[in-house]
Amino acid sequence: MQAPLAERLRPQNLNEYIGQDHLVGKNGFLRRAIEAKLIPSLILWGPPGVGKTTLARILSKEADVPMYSLSAINSGVKDIREIISKAKENSLFQQKRPILFIDEIHRFSKSQQDSLLGAVEDGTITLIGATTENPSFEVIAALLSRAQVYTLKSLDKSQLEELLSEALKNDSWLKTKKITIKENEALFRFSGGDARKLLNLLELIIANETNNSIKVTNEMVQGKLQDKLALYDKNGEQHYDIISAFIKSIRGSDPNGSIYWLARMIEGGEDIKFIARRLVILASEDIGNANPTALVMANTCFDAVSKIGFPEGRIILAQCTTYLASSAKSNASYEAINLAQQAVRDHGDLPVPLHIRNAPTKLMKELGYGKEYTYSHGYEGNFNAQEYLPDGIVGTRFYSPGNNDRENALRRALKSKWKNKYGY
Repeated sequence: MQAPLAERLRPQNLNEYIGQDHLVGKNGFLRRAIEAKLIPSLILWGPPGVGKTTLARILSKEADVPMYSLSAINSGVKDIREIISKAKENSLFQQKRPILFIDEIHRFSKSQQDSLLGAVEDGTITLIGATTENPSFEVIAALLSRAQVYTLKSLDKSQLEELLSEALKNDSWLKTKKITIKENEALFRFSGGDARKLLNLLELIIANETNNSIKVTNEMVQGKLQDKLALYDKNGEQHYDIISAFIKSIRGSDPNGSIYWLARMIEGGEDIKFIARRLVILASEDIGNANPTALVMANTCFDAVSKIGFPEGRIILAQCTTYLASSAKSNASYEAINLAQQAVRDHGDLPVPLHIRNAPTKLMKELGYGKEYTYSHGYEGNFNAQEYLPDGIVGTRFYSPGNNDRENALRRALKSKWKNKYGY
């Protein structure tokens, strides 16, 4: 049986690898590491189909070191220990440290990840983990501190075009047909920057054509795929589209749309903690101080579903989803941190005003550190106006309360304290 097109065309070296120029381009860190044959432990973070597994294989091949592979979906501590034991045995006869590649490392439990620490730390193995989830949330801190995290990006239009061209030019089965790509927008839209998905869609379309002369158009692609979209959804192919629809429905205050997209994810077998985590982020980013209880609710939801799991966890997710969708909305805190970070980038490391500096030593006190600071709780209303921003950005307003009952009350309170300083 012939392997899928994406597997047949899997790159074997960096010259065949498409995308991720920031990592493997001329001055990319991983290219330099390969050339030096010094591969550090690392975590490859990015969406599906951008070449994480392929890159790990190329790193192993071009650095000329052996590689063991595990999938976190069907491997456990026993499998890890067996590979570590084998690596130790082999190290007696060779100097090269083997790579242990773990696909979907975010699915490993804490105890499973803990079992890797000793071998990574003492150099028995070089760990390469691949994940579609933010490693900060899903990989234990001890392991993160021993590995470098690199972000892989979805392929852009020019890279997808290059991928199609290489497929038509190099695949022996495709070369038996006369294929013309007249339009590629539908192919790119359905693939969403996922190289593997793009090649599999192309193969699906071509395989269903009886003629050897095939002209690929947007209409043709859409017609052939419309009956198969539900299957792709259930297998998680539209993972990012569905979560986007879910978040935007809650942000748009539509509990009906929100609950529908939640149901799509549940029926598709989505990770329950992935959904709950997005609710925690949304509660702060899109609701914030318009309803501070939203963050408490979302965080409690995350804790509850982590303990309970499916199927009952769907009820907790539904309660939290409908509550957040029905809540007042504000992105004022989100905008505030964006503006403040931009100010930091624009102005650099502005000195901390002397009166709010820490003064743990006699010399610092003599230099005036903390000298004119006034303790807010010593004043009526626990407030005394003083300057907290560095020179150069004095009076800059980052936080602008949203137009809702709670934040309008915050605005009035801030205006009564600061008068016209910040323009509240």
